Amino acid sequence: MPKKVIVLDYGFGNVRSAERALAHAGADVEISADHKAALNADGLLVPGVGAFAACMEGLKAVRGDTIVDKRLAGGRPVLGICVGMQILFARGVEHGVATEGCAQWPGTVERLAAPVVPHMGWNTVEAPAGSVLFEGADADTRYYFVHSYAVRTWEMPVVQDGPHIPPDVTWSTHGTPFVAAVENGALSATQFHPEKSGEAGAQLLRNWLATL
Repeated sequence: MPKKVIVLDYGFGNVRSAERALAHAGADVEISADHKAALNADGLLVPGVGAFAACMEGLKAVRGDTIVDKRLAGGRPVLGICVGMQILFARGVEHGVATEGCAQWPGTVERLAAPVVPHMGWNTVEAPAGSVLFEGADADTRYYFVHSYAVRTWEMPVVQDGPHIPPDVTWSTHGTPFVAAVENGALSATQFHPEKSGEAGAQLLRNWLATL
């Protein structure tokens, strides 16, 4: 039976493209901002395009930050894409203005340090051994990026007590290295667009759906 996935509709992101890609990968997909539906689905995809501050405002307007918190507290999978990944971090800085994010991970989203910005086009990634999202992908597999901002320095989460498994962090390079994806228990995210990355992106989505 196909897994039920909600694409969170908060006014930012290519929701139709994400819907089609997930359906192609085998999911039962619905675009919705309904709180109950988003909480109860097998998986939640948080898309995002545009400015960090605007996306956070839109997310809070539909209580998306609360939905993400509650899902993760119950170990229910969430996948963030592009700015939908960025807003999972503690803060974003655009044009000198800092905006608080969802703070699921520490770290700052900042402008890429590269001769040409935005970073637009296909690029390879360096995934850690044992990555679930990138299982079956060759080292020269390319994914489609469109962004001017990213997390350039990974900060380890502070753990107060109990066992802790460090997140699997995947890197790419445009000018300097930046975080291209994170896998952290029920929470996963990609800076690139799987829904625009052809078969490579489809395989990644199938890998994610297999964890639901």
